[in-house]
Formats: sequence, C-alpha cells, structure tokens
Amino acid sequence: MGLIIAIDGPAGSGKGTISKMVADRLNLVYIDTGAMYRSVALATLKNNISLDEKDKIIELSKRIKIELNEDGLVFLDGEDVTGEIRSKEVSDIVSLISPIVEVREEMVKQQRELASGKDVIMEGRDITTVVFPNADFKFYLDASVEERANRRVLQNKEKGIPSDYEEIKKNIEMRDYNDTHKEVGALTRCDDQIYIDSTNMKIDEVVEFIIKEVRSR
Repeated sequence: MGLIIAIDGPAGSGKGTISKMVADRLNLVYIDTGAMYRSVALATLKNNISLDEKDKIIELSKRIKIELNEDGLVFLDGEDVTGEIRSKEVSDIVSLISPIVEVREEMVKQQRELASGKDVIMEGRDITTVVFPNADFKFYLDASVEERANRRVLQNKEKGIPSDYEEIKKNIEMRDYNDTHKEVGALTRCDDQIYIDSTNMKIDEVVEFIIKEVRSR
C-alpha cells in the first residue's frame, strides 16, 4: 500500500480545494469520495428509482462503475458526469442516499480499491475513522459555520448563482447535524487526527501546513 493522506471535515471547510492543491504539490492521486455518493444519486435519478426503493438503490450502487481520473473528472458507466453530479437535483437527494448502510459499505469498498497501491489523498466525512483508520496522515479540517456560509456565498457569486446567507447558514447547520448523527460513517473527531481550524487561514496557508506536516515525517 502506498502513502495515504486522509482528510475529514464538515461541508464548506475547503477539503476538496485543499486536497487537490496538496495532490498537485506532492504528486498524489486525489480521490473525492463525495463525488462517488453523488454518482450513486445521479444513477438513481437516471434509472427513475424512488428514494423509497432502498433495495434497488443498494443493488444499483453495486452494479454501476464509478471512475475518478487524475484530472478530477468523474465517470459513471463510462460517461463524463463531472458537471451533472453537481446539479441541484442530485444535491437534493444525495444526503438521503449516502446514509444507507449498504451503499456506504459498497462505496468504502470501492474507495479502498481506488487507493490500492497508490499514493493518495482522500477527503470526506469518515475517511480517517472508517475508510482508512490507519492512514499515514489524518487531518480534520474545520471552520466556523459563519465562515463556511460566507465561503459558499462567494462561490455562488463567482458562478452567478443568487444565494441567501441565512438560508445557506441554516443548510450548513442542518448538514452538520446530519453528518455527525449518521448510523454509519458519521463525521467524528478522534485523538490521532491533526486538527486544523481554517476560519482565519488562507487556502495557501492550510496547504502549506499540511505539506509541512507530511514532509516533516
């Protein structure tokens, strides 16, 4: 097994952006676990499966082929769905699909397979605690709810998407509660994680901190 850097943290803490930058600097394979759950959600929509049809969703998660390439593109059964998995329709249901125990078990299995024999950086909610509890480096990236809401508003503004700060803040708080109260794969702090509060840090500062930690060992 190669080098494994695992990063967990709540929504909007910058895990994706920072993981990609660290991957580029250290020549690592970046694995976005959230994209995998979004791919299952997209496949559910494409196959007209109701959220009440849990068994069909579980079977689907085992049947579809999800690929993440080195350029950050996401493929579902050979089709580039990088943009499609970020649609509002997918966002609306992914939080209802990802807590399904059997779906998480299948995704964890695939995540471990994707990382096998490679030097990787993987981010999500349960990477340091469930997927790779023995990772070489375990980080917990955090930021205040207010800061994370501000970041999301700025991101939406850059994309030309109208947004309301209070609504986004409320959604983040709800997401935090759901992420920390999942039956399986809950977002959890543990003693051997390196905790980073990025509330008052710039992205480059967080990246440098992680790289310094990795290189120091």
